[in-house]
Amino acid sequence: MHHNVIDLRRFYYARSLGRVAQRILRDRLGASWPAASVTGMSVAGYGFAVPMLRPYLGHARRVTGLMPGRQGVMAWPAGGANHSVLCDETAWPLDTGSVDRLVILHGLETSDHPGALLAEAWRALGPGGRMVVMVPNRAGLWARTDTTPFGFGRSYTPGQLARQAEAAGFVTERSGAAIYIPPSDRRFWLRSAMWWERMGGRISSVLVAGVIWAEFTKQIRAPVGPAQRVSVPSPLEVLEGIARPRPARDPARGTQAHDARCAGVGAGGARGAAPRV
Repeated sequence: MHHNVIDLRRFYYARSLGRVAQRILRDRLGASWPAASVTGMSVAGYGFAVPMLRPYLGHARRVTGLMPGRQGVMAWPAGGANHSVLCDETAWPLDTGSVDRLVILHGLETSDHPGALLAEAWRALGPGGRMVVMVPNRAGLWARTDTTPFGFGRSYTPGQLARQAEAAGFVTERSGAAIYIPPSDRRFWLRSAMWWERMGGRISSVLVAGVIWAEFTKQIRAPVGPAQRVSVPSPLEVLEGIARPRPARDPARGTQAHDARCAGVGAGGARGAAPRV
């Protein structure tokens, strides 16, 4: 089951519960990636991650909102130059290794090919690039109701999310949970949402939260094994076959010495030999 961009926009921008959820998730992301830390970087979001990307518009070199074709696309941000693009989930219009920071929200749990999606994320990220994935918590209340976007698609446990990302080559750096209030529009829950966020981690980081998130890095390991051994030649082997240097011969001095030896032999021979008759 796939999201509809109209329903996502209505939830995050028109519904009070959605605006609270947006603030909570954005604060969680900002704690890991402050806006000033992405100065000069390329930031991208896949799925419906544009609510998380607005703080980076004034700092990052480039901000791109990737929205899958089955979901639909909307112009973003409102009132400014468009930064969103419609794309296939396994073929993003980004150069290989061109992204420094990537956020996936409402993208992995509804993907038809989650493994291929993470492989495309690996391709787009540069070496050392970081990715944050936010998905519905299988043990939370939000995954059990279809009145919010977190009630669609596959829900995850923290271990399942980490294993799927690590199978694609990523390394898990940190993980956590968010949105501890129930999926209700009642004022009591909306007004006390931030208090519940502060207390939620102390009570239960997984069993109560509606969303789990994890940060991963792309680390390219050096090849190992007998087929990839690097041979460093010995200095003696490098110089092997080179003749030992000899002092240069002075042609002028060599000629004079040769003439002197010849003169000495000739004179001695004339003095010591018996005269011929």
